[in-house]
This record gives sequence, C-alpha cells and structure tokens, in this order.
Amino acid sequence: MNKDLQETDTLITALLSQKNTGDAHVIVAPTFTNLSLASTRFRESGIKVAAQNMHQATNGAYTGEISAAMLKSVNVHHVILGHSERRAYFHETDALLAEKVDAALAAGLEVIFCFGEELEDRKSDKHFDVVESQLKNALYHLTAANFKHIVLAYEPVWAIGTGETASPEQAQEMHAFIRKIIAAQYDATTADDLSILYGGSVKPANAKEIFANPDVDGGLIGGAALNAEDFFAIVNAF
Repeated sequence: MNKDLQETDTLITALLSQKNTGDAHVIVAPTFTNLSLASTRFRESGIKVAAQNMHQATNGAYTGEISAAMLKSVNVHHVILGHSERRAYFHETDALLAEKVDAALAAGLEVIFCFGEELEDRKSDKHFDVVESQLKNALYHLTAANFKHIVLAYEPVWAIGTGETASPEQAQEMHAFIRKIIAAQYDATTADDLSILYGGSVKPANAKEIFANPDVDGGLIGGAALNAEDFFAIVNAF
C-alpha cells in the first residue's frame, strides 16, 4: 500500500528511464487504483503489470473486491496470490488460495504464487514441511500444463523485517527442494521449466550473490522496488 496516483506516475517515469541490460522479465505490481495508469504507460516498454491480489468469484456482491475480469479489462494479465502479508493480515488459507488460483487460470491470467515459512517454523526445523504443505494444498490439484502459467515466489517470512538474515545458501537450499518436490509430483521438465523467485529482502547489495544460485530464477522485490535505480540495479544484477 504505497504510492498514490501522482507518486506512481512519477515512479513510472523513473522506471521508463532505466535500461534493462539483460533479458530479465520485469513485472511491476502497483495498487489497484493505479493499475490502469501503469498498464497504459508501460504498454510499449516490455514491462508487464500485475495486480497484488484478486477475488476468487467472477462477479457478485463482494463489496470492495476485484475480479479477474476487472483486471483484464485494464490490460493486466498477471496477479500475485498468497503473499505473506495477505496470509498474515487477511487470514488467506491454502484452500482459499486454491480457489483464487483456479479462478485466475480460468480467466487466462498468469499467477505469481507466494508461499513460505514463519520464524517459528524455521527454528523448529519444520520449514521444508510447511513449504511442501502450502504447495500441495494450493497447487497440486493442477495439471502439469497449468504450471506454464505459474511462477512460484518463495518468501522466507522469518527473514523479512525480523532482524534475521537468510543466506544465499539457504535460498538455494529451499529453491532446490521446491524444484525437487515439483518434479516428484509432476515431472522433471515441469520442474525445470518453472521459474522460482526469491522474496527475502533482495537489495542491490545482495542481488547478484542471490541470483547466482542455479535454482533462483529471479526476485520478488518489496521496498527496493519503490526506487527506480535500486529496482533496476536488482534487475540488471540478474
């Protein structure tokens, strides 16, 4: 919940002035009120636009909610689902997220699906179990073909704003585990083709080291994305 319309317009101008020196795919996710502006201004840039959330129903009496069709009507074709803040503050469950994923895919949206363990899970050595459970409950009903339209985003919640730090080695360990269990559930091709983003406080100073890991395919960027130069320093680190 950052940046009003004018602030978003200014940030978009700054982002459009930056150069993507590699072949990284760049997606930005402004708040709902700024999606139409962003999709219009980024249309010719190669930068895609995502919503931060959506409702699972196609329409109806769900005051304050946004449907997949509403997103598509403003040329938004990506949506973030299951972000750690949605899970924590709005009590989104794996069962609800399974419904949201189904609705997004049925509408032709690309899904960035977030998941990850809390500090107590990590300290009690349950982090692998928690991550596997979240993926199983929300995604394992899907077909392998569905995964062509899904990007996974691992969020080590314990390393975001807690004073704890996740190392690049810990990121690689979890990403390799995720790829392994997807291969076991589906097949090696599905697992290999899947993009797995890391969402643990990536910054310009640590991006290159994190992205050097073979199973880290990109980043889910929070605060650093509010500054155009910092954001593109991360993009170009990849």
